[in-house]
Amino acid sequence: MNTAKPESIALFCLTPGGVALAQRLQTALPLTCFTSEKLLQPGFIPFGESFAQTVEQAFSQYSALVFIAATGIVVRVIAPWVNDKLHDPAVVVMDERGEHVISLLSGHLGGANELTRQLAGILDADPVITTATDVNQLAALDTLAANLDATMKDFRLAVKTVNQMLVSKQRVGLWWDTDFSKTAGLYDTRGFIPVNSLDALPELDALVCVTLRAELAELNIPLFKLVPKRVMAGMGCRRDTPPQIVSELLNQQLADNHFDPLALCAIGSVTLKQDETALLALAEKHQVPFKIFSVDQLSEHEQRFPVSEFVRDTIGVGSVSQPAAWLMSDGKLVGSTLKQQGVTITLGVSDRC
Repeated sequence: MNTAKPESIALFCLTPGGVALAQRLQTALPLTCFTSEKLLQPGFIPFGESFAQTVEQAFSQYSALVFIAATGIVVRVIAPWVNDKLHDPAVVVMDERGEHVISLLSGHLGGANELTRQLAGILDADPVITTATDVNQLAALDTLAANLDATMKDFRLAVKTVNQMLVSKQRVGLWWDTDFSKTAGLYDTRGFIPVNSLDALPELDALVCVTLRAELAELNIPLFKLVPKRVMAGMGCRRDTPPQIVSELLNQQLADNHFDPLALCAIGSVTLKQDETALLALAEKHQVPFKIFSVDQLSEHEQRFPVSEFVRDTIGVGSVSQPAAWLMSDGKLVGSTLKQQGVTITLGVSDRC
């Protein structure tokens, strides 16, 4: 998701007062600061062809944009590039005196609300946040999803529905599967009703379940499954294996271990497979990283697993999928390794994506 990271904040200032404020902020946060040629100071980058053109480039390159400028100017300059809450960067606006910091775009998923509070704290300014859940001092499903590195089916509709139910004071339950129950207290869940067991539900209008499971028991209320991305798939395959075969076998392996496909966080293999069409297509299809490990990295762990001399002679290490999954999941492997049609798949579950 498009959660803002401190190291990828672009700041734009248009006036001498804005430059001075940006210099204050630079002492507290790692910022890439842009301004005009005539206002340029050490540590600042000049606009390219124009202010608007520089913003256009930054919109896709940075996870957060901060403007020291009038809100109207900012609205007009970003308008052509605004897409949706899943992909837009956080956009925050402040006045050059540093009295008000406004969360303008991507408040929850993009992290603009959090960044607004952080900047306001640095400047002792007033944070201006207008999202309904925040105004009502409630948690938001999209913020919880971002903090968990989680996703769900029909994400936009689910978020809209659940957040509206929360601000309407309807009873929305929140159940954490065993893998996540111990860390549930680390997250903002204000407004949700804690549910300890799916077999004994309190009176609810809807239920959000945090789980990796592919299937849950049917309930007589609307159920929204929030799936953290935690499953790592170490993979090996013969050269030029058809993408459809690899995809079908991964789905089979996930199903055999009762994982929701949305739980997939990354796939990994050996360096020799970094240009393997089927694996690249698989990563693109699931929109997950394709992690590459060297022979030396895999060799450090191959003694833990059965090895194939044929694979060793071909690649330089006797096992690929198992040590790759081991490395990605910090040794937390699950199930047995699938070996079919020249494809091997080993799954692991990591604490974080």
